[in-house]
Amino acid sequence: MHHVKLSEIATMAISPDERAFFVELGIRIAELRKAQGITQIQMAEALSVSQQTVNSYEVARRRVPVSALPILASLFNVSFDELLGEKTKKANGKRGPASKLQQQFERVNLLPRTKQKFVIEMIETVIQQASN
Repeated sequence: MHHVKLSEIATMAISPDERAFFVELGIRIAELRKAQGITQIQMAEALSVSQQTVNSYEVARRRVPVSALPILASLFNVSFDELLGEKTKKANGKRGPASKLQQQFERVNLLPRTKQKFVIEMIETVIQQASN
């Protein structure tokens, strides 16, 4: 009998919109990584995960954790908006709200894993409600 890990269940319970988001994010991460000449192994070291996990993020077999986003933005030397695929909407290039959001994510990254999970679930709920 195949035992399913709790983490695998979490990756399966995903809406089509969320799935599309993680597929696009994985593609963008792979493109940014390659553009910077960073290997999957180097990225894995930066995130303290295995190379297989990095590959799983890039092909959307696994969700990229929110706690990894500030590390990736820094690693690729891009803004949070660029990492998440948001085109800068303001012509004047102001990034006020994005930098505040990034600061919040960095603070979340310092929380214990259980608290991070709680914050991630809250964010996912808000995003899901906003997209309906």
